[in-house]
Amino acid sequence: MNYRHAFHAGNHADVFKHIVLTRLIALMSRKEQPFAYLDTHAGLGLYDLGGDQANRTGEYLEGIARLWQADDLPAVAADYLKVLRDMNPDGQLRYYPGSPELARRLTRHNDRVLLNEKHPEDGRLLKENMKGDRRVAVHLGEGWHVPRALLPVPEKRALMLIDPPFEQLDEMQRCAKALKEAIGRMRQTVAAIWYPVKDQRALKRFYQDLAGSGAPKLLRVELLVHPLDTPSSLNGSGMAIANPPWGLEEELRELLPWLSKQLGQTQGGWQMDWLIAE
Repeated sequence: MNYRHAFHAGNHADVFKHIVLTRLIALMSRKEQPFAYLDTHAGLGLYDLGGDQANRTGEYLEGIARLWQADDLPAVAADYLKVLRDMNPDGQLRYYPGSPELARRLTRHNDRVLLNEKHPEDGRLLKENMKGDRRVAVHLGEGWHVPRALLPVPEKRALMLIDPPFEQLDEMQRCAKALKEAIGRMRQTVAAIWYPVKDQRALKRFYQDLAGSGAPKLLRVELLVHPLDTPSSLNGSGMAIANPPWGLEEELRELLPWLSKQLGQTQGGWQMDWLIAE
């Protein structure tokens, strides 16, 4: 495992993924019953945009830096930006939350946060960043084992983020397999898979695998920063969301046009449809 997310923290894919995640948490929190948040490939949890790794790529400049001073934020982005502003109280953008930190800050006192990170050094830093919160448990195992190891949960409600580094050729297939396993163990799991929009042939196979996962319903959402046919480029990213909570599709129809305008590079765009309709 060579992937280190600190080089990419706060880029356009992170912004898209994390705003969608904050909406999933908010919509699930409308019901009083607690839920468990599970993160299969959690990373560090916290990132320093002023550090060497983030500055070496500067990817955040085309991502969160574009939103930081925006004055036309849609209401559905409020939770996400509030966490960022709380982390950067002097008004200077430096610290960026990964999905574990967003989940830790936005879940409620009776929810649980179950994080997994395989990379030894990142796992150690994740434990350090999450210490002091009794609701948070950090595991240092194989991310692909999370569905069978942790589902079903006692809370009867679960939100699981599957967000691997995609440094291996079979990771799209493994995502689909993990989704199938999660649904098989706990059918009502809200499972969100982040994936890169790059290789159209690989994506076609991935969509077919997801459609065969057995999920009761599955929403596909993609944010583009380049045209789909741009070669050798991360043209955008997607989220495949099983059992999305009621209201998410409507919120995303409000959010995505604005987000594609803010984050588009050569050409912004978005698309959303159902891979499995209810």
